[in-house]
Amino acid sequence: MRDHRLHCLNSQGFHRLHYTDWGKADNPRAVICVHGLTRNCRDFDALAMVLQEHVRVIAVSMAGRGLSDWLPNKEDYGYAQYMNDVTALIARVTATGTQHIDWVGTSMGGMLGMLLASRPNTPIRRLVLNDVGTVIPKESMARIGSYVGKDMRFKSLTETEQYVRKVSAPFGPLTDAQWQHLTEHNVKQHEDGSWGMNYDPGIALPFKKAQDKDIVLWNYYDAIRCPTLLMRGAESDLLLHDTAREMTTRGPKPKLVEFPGVGHAPALMADDQIAAVREFLLET
Repeated sequence: MRDHRLHCLNSQGFHRLHYTDWGKADNPRAVICVHGLTRNCRDFDALAMVLQEHVRVIAVSMAGRGLSDWLPNKEDYGYAQYMNDVTALIARVTATGTQHIDWVGTSMGGMLGMLLASRPNTPIRRLVLNDVGTVIPKESMARIGSYVGKDMRFKSLTETEQYVRKVSAPFGPLTDAQWQHLTEHNVKQHEDGSWGMNYDPGIALPFKKAQDKDIVLWNYYDAIRCPTLLMRGAESDLLLHDTAREMTTRGPKPKLVEFPGVGHAPALMADDQIAAVREFLLET
């Protein structure tokens, strides 16, 4: 794994995105992985370790998350900014000889993938949507909004992990080592010794403004033409079963894979989840 930084432009100046780079840098095939709202690039470590033997894997932390810079203007935390940032990332990746870009997006990362894949002349060749679809119920957004943006502080790393396990319980059954990994790479210690999450609470500002009604993305989705895999936690409250079934009949008509005992969203750490992504991306 290699760590890199990319300079991107926001409304107040430049910010740096952090991303991890797995596999051979000269591989003509690359997969870009983008996380959910409060997560970061290290969520994809387990997936990248498996895929790197076959493809180059780029996992990025969007602005305000992980080791990426926080944006000075919190209104910039929206899809226009995110699309500009990942376009710069795609330009860097393809400048090294990469000819094919695949996309794996969890939740917010999947929405971003849909927006990009729907555009004319998109560079995205294959698309994986992990527990996100064309209709996002306002009720699920309210659940996420109940904790996003709060500057939570904890006395110890152990106490922080307990909080992570609670708010991320819909990820499904994970091992202690997996929970420790998700905690280690999603928290930070403050100068006063307390612990908290390593994302900018300001990311919640645009999110909360949009959570009073359903988000509907059919017009973008129906324009997607690339092969698509739709993954869903069987207990998900963000991608409802009826929405997922309708998605299989429209647009790219993806294959739907559901995982029992999992809500929003599959963490892509379990063997069966990784196998589903690997099989789809490596199809010839």
